[in-house]
Amino acid sequence: MNGLVLIDKPSGCTSHDVVARWRKLAKTKRAGHLGTLDPMATGLLILVTGNATRLAQFFNKDEKSYDATLEFGAISSTYDAEGEVILTGAPAPPLAAIESALEAFRGHIMQTPPPVSAKKINGVPAYKLARQHIEVDLKPVPIHIKDLAIQRFENNRLHIRVVSSTGTYIRSIAHDLGQALGCGAILTALRRTHVGDYSVQDAFTLDALAALAEQGTLDSAVTPTARMLPAIPSEYFDEQIETQIRQGRDFRTSPFVVPPGAPLVKAVSRNGDLIAIGQLKIPNLYHPGTVL
Repeated sequence: MNGLVLIDKPSGCTSHDVVARWRKLAKTKRAGHLGTLDPMATGLLILVTGNATRLAQFFNKDEKSYDATLEFGAISSTYDAEGEVILTGAPAPPLAAIESALEAFRGHIMQTPPPVSAKKINGVPAYKLARQHIEVDLKPVPIHIKDLAIQRFENNRLHIRVVSSTGTYIRSIAHDLGQALGCGAILTALRRTHVGDYSVQDAFTLDALAALAEQGTLDSAVTPTARMLPAIPSEYFDEQIETQIRQGRDFRTSPFVVPPGAPLVKAVSRNGDLIAIGQLKIPNLYHPGTVL
């Protein structure tokens, strides 16, 4: 089973827990996830399994979409409801003030990650330092908020939809918005709905995967490597060229199949297996940079 698996992560477990569950079900050690979800969060978690783990590098620029709930009048050590929460006693601001403040969070902005996060400081994740009560000095990083829309505002809670670049912390949006409005805010619910071209509507729950494993049909949940990365054009090759590609030799593509100048191409065998991801050298000549 080599390919991609879409999982609808439940709340209360880590992304690593989900990977461990998959490894047990699939009886494999080769698996990893593409983009961490906090334990509180639910929604789309993409796993790569088998030799598809070598393709993880090509997913690092995908946009992600979230549905989030923010609660005003509180602050938290983790910027969400999972941390040490302190009520500020401040009333929720009017909707007009919220809408005005959100303008500063759209477009290309600098964002400081939460102190309890997977961001590394000298190779150590910030959350591990925070557990040891070691102060961390995380630097702001550039992110892009493509879309941030209010869904509804009721009972002191703001429901928003966010489309953002990878590396964005929705918890930081909640915290920073609360600071900007002077009342405090924390994240109380988060669901990831999309990663690039993939949707949570097509994802499997852990229970569904367990049922497939029991039926001996777990492979039906795996998207084969050749169908991964649909934005990259594909071309099929016979056994002779396949052997040459696997040996690391450059290969040519047809201008009628692969658009001239395409930076990457998927070389696929006649059997439908992904051979390699080719990197453009000159028009229609590619080097097999990642061979499966």
